[in-house]
Amino acid sequence: MTTIQVHDKKFIPFIAAADLQARVKEMAQQLSHDLRGERPLFIGILNGSFMFAADIFKYLSIEAEISFIKLASYKGTKSTGNVITAIGLEEDLFGRTVVIVEDIVDTGKTLSQFLPQLEHQQPKKMMVVSLLHKPEAMTHPVKIDYLGYTVPNKFLLGYGLDYDGLGRNLPEIYQLAE
Repeated sequence: MTTIQVHDKKFIPFIAAADLQARVKEMAQQLSHDLRGERPLFIGILNGSFMFAADIFKYLSIEAEISFIKLASYKGTKSTGNVITAIGLEEDLFGRTVVIVEDIVDTGKTLSQFLPQLEHQQPKKMMVVSLLHKPEAMTHPVKIDYLGYTVPNKFLLGYGLDYDGLGRNLPEIYQLAE
C-alpha cells in the first residue's frame, strides 16, 4: 500500500486488504455462531457498506437473506447532518431477526434516525454490525453489537468508503494525510 491521491487530497495506508478480510471473516463466523438456528435478514446501508456486506455475507455459514437500503448524510469529507433515504426497504421485518450492516458509525446520527423506523415494523430482534467506529465523533449513541475496528476521528477512504464518489473500489482502507 502506498500513498494515493483522490481528487485534491492525499491518503495514507491505514488497514491492509488482508487484515480487513481476516477480520470480516472472524466477524461472520461469530455471527454464524450467535445466529445459528435463525434465518436473519441482513440489511446493508448503501452506498458505503456494499463491499463489507458482501464479504460478511459470503463468509456466513448459516441461512440468511440480504437486502439494502440507501441512506446518505455525507457530502465531501463532512457530514451534512441530514439523513436522506433514497431507496426503501421492501421486506417485512415482523418477527424477524434483523442485522443492520454499516461500513462506519461516526456521529451515530444515521442509525439513530433509521433504527426507530425499523422498530415500528416489530422485528424479533435487531442488531448492528459495523466494520468501523469513531467513538470520538459520536454525538448520537448507538449500540454496535459486532465491531470490526475502533478508529480515530480521521477521514477514511476505501473498501466502500468514498471521497466525493471515488475510492470505494479500493480493497484496503486509507486515511486522509494531515
